[in-house]
This record gives sequence, C-alpha cells and structure tokens, in this order.
Amino acid sequence: MTTPPHLSDRYQIGEILGFGGMSEVHLARDLRLHRDVAIKVLRADLARDPSFYLRFRREAQNAAALNHPAIVAVYDTGEAETPSGPLPYIVMEYVDGVTLRDIVHTDGPMPPRRALEVIADACQALNFSHQNGIIHRDVKPANIMITKTGAVKVMDFGIARAIADTGNSVTQTAAVIGTAQYLSPEQARGETVDARSDVYSLGCVLYEVLTGEPPFVGDSPVAVAYQHVREDPIPPSLKRAGISPELDAVVLKALAKNPENRYQSAAEMRA
Repeated sequence: MTTPPHLSDRYQIGEILGFGGMSEVHLARDLRLHRDVAIKVLRADLARDPSFYLRFRREAQNAAALNHPAIVAVYDTGEAETPSGPLPYIVMEYVDGVTLRDIVHTDGPMPPRRALEVIADACQALNFSHQNGIIHRDVKPANIMITKTGAVKVMDFGIARAIADTGNSVTQTAAVIGTAQYLSPEQARGETVDARSDVYSLGCVLYEVLTGEPPFVGDSPVAVAYQHVREDPIPPSLKRAGISPELDAVVLKALAKNPENRYQSAAEMRA
C-alpha cells in the first residue's frame, strides 16, 4: 500500500508505526496545529466500496465523541485522492508506547497483579464507551497500548463494525482484521452484539496477558470461531504457574459462552 507523503495538504506522513490486515498506521505531523499525530490509512480495496467510506467516517465520528483518558483520541477523518483511488484515513492522538500484543510477544506473560491493573483500566475505557452507546467490537491486545508512563490507552472503537457492515461474513471480517482469537461466541455466530461481547473479548485479552497465548488457537479463523462457540477454555492456572483460583474464576466468568453468565458490564468485571 503506497501512502502519499502528504494527506489533504495538512498532514506530513512519516514512518510506519504498525500495520494490520486492514490498515497502516503512520507517525505524521499536523502542519496546521504543529503537533505529532498518528494516522491510520485504510487498505485501498476496502475504500473501493462507496458505502464503506461513509460507514467508516460515521464510526470514526462516533469514536471522536469519546473523550476519556484511557481512550486514544480521534481528531479527524478524511479521504486522500491518490492515483489508485481514494484512501480513507483517520487521524488520532499519537501515543508513545507499545501494544499489549508486542509486550506479550517480546516479554512473555505479565505478572498477574500488573495484568489486572491493565485490564481494570481497559474496563474503564470500555465502560465509558458503552455508556455512550458504542460497542468496540474489536478488543484485542493490538488495540490496547501502554504508554511510556504506564498508562493504558484503548484504540480503534467501532472500526470493525464498518468492515462487518460491508457484507463480509463474520469470519471473513475476522480474517481481514486478524482477530478470530478474540471473537465472542455471538460474534462468531453473526448475531447482534452488546457490551457483553466486549467483556468476552477483554476476557480473551486477560487470558493472553496471563498465559502468553489466547484461549483458542487454530489453523483458520473458522476453526478458532468454532472453538469460541463450542469448546471450554483451559483454566489459565493450568497453562502457567502462579495464577490463583480467584483469578481463574474472573477469566472464566468473562469467557462464559452465554452472555447472561458473564459479567454484565465492563464496570462489573473491573469490580
């Protein structure tokens, strides 16, 4: 994917900070406000669906309304004209830090106490978004950052919904975003989701930061989605020593197949 050196004559594009199945994230300079920002540029093939950009923009605008210290701020959205067609982008607060995904890959599992601190802060962010009517739908280690000062920042609210609404199957969407490991059972079945779906996904994240691996792995998104629907997770304490029965119980409650048996809100999970 080729990103132009400038977007909308306002943003000077710098180095790539990261990339996923659907986008690249660049460090950029806002030439108007003289500040560093992060810009997520979407894959060109996603942008070719004319209704997608409208949905993407709607979701980004919803996310921009979320003003909370544990949520990465969204500043702007736009569409850059390039020789290969329009490229939708989203301008976000630049966070100097690393994702939980990179932390687990590099350093292995977190000490249980620190893992709980991080997830508690993520619960606060999700509870705030849920109170404002926004379900994240794509909670995963790559969407939770830890800053240099140790603060937690959750990002990418609602973007998964814009992709799912394109008419892709759930597993296609999961493959595009790379998130089958964190799908709730109701997402895997293509059902309507509510805040408790994010609780399940956050339970998957807690499982991974405690044990070093997600609760379910498989050869394909479909195989993993099937396990979310049908198979019980192995208790974290059987994967790694030093995890208490109480912590096992927290994780397994968040990972209940039936939403009625989970924590009913992110606030309840945090408590």
